[in-house]
Amino acid sequence: MPALNGVRVAVLEARRTTELAELVRRLGGDARAVPAVREVPRLERVPAFLDALESGRFQVAIFLTGVGVARLLQEAQRLGRIDDAVGALRGMTTACRGPKPSGVLRQYDIPVTIRAAEPHTTTELLEALGGIPLQDRSVVLLHYGERNEPLADALIRRGVVLEDLCLYEWQLPEDTAPLGALVRDIVAVTIDAVAFTSQIQCRHLFAVAAMDGLSAQLADALRTRVAVAAIGPVCVAALKHYGVTPQLVPSQAKMGFMVTELAAYLDTRGLR
Repeated sequence: MPALNGVRVAVLEARRTTELAELVRRLGGDARAVPAVREVPRLERVPAFLDALESGRFQVAIFLTGVGVARLLQEAQRLGRIDDAVGALRGMTTACRGPKPSGVLRQYDIPVTIRAAEPHTTTELLEALGGIPLQDRSVVLLHYGERNEPLADALIRRGVVLEDLCLYEWQLPEDTAPLGALVRDIVAVTIDAVAFTSQIQCRHLFAVAAMDGLSAQLADALRTRVAVAAIGPVCVAALKHYGVTPQLVPSQAKMGFMVTELAAYLDTRGLR
């Protein structure tokens, strides 16, 4: 088993901060946990959406996020409308981008009609949806923390009648000082590695760096002196937008694989 042996790893994960930091510590690393994202609930549209769902307005539901599906069904439960909501979804064509929304639907015995293949990006989801007729069909698209513009635009070009639903928003942390301090430490190379698990973490890190005029210095440090690990092609693409190519993309899009393979990578490079 590879070990991190005191390597200082910055962890930007928000939902599972403790879990990822603990994975780093188990391999002997020094975890610096600085959540880069705040998820703000937006549940005010749920009652009207449930009205439309239960009336049979939609033929297809597309789910991009497990958190979004869970919040939708939990809010339906709170409103005393869960049975009608689940019943309506069971009678529809359902499509999931990845395993997390599929897992939530399974908990409610809601069948998943269409699953995107790995690596579970918009491209694979659109390919999976290519096997069903969408022209003039009413489709609800449950987004993650922001609207997936490329997916929505592609669906509209296919002739769907689209309704967007976003039940939470990605925002910067209320206090950005810890993230700003992390930017300065990365630039000063008092951090050895940074672990990115989503594209919004990358965007927020660079947004905070821009506030202090450190965007170029941050990109240079991540390119040349600090190891970068990133999960998934969307996260990798976000980093490349800033001129940073991750040295380590785990073989499976899971945090445990990322930490273990980061330790092995640093070992082969003699960086620990």
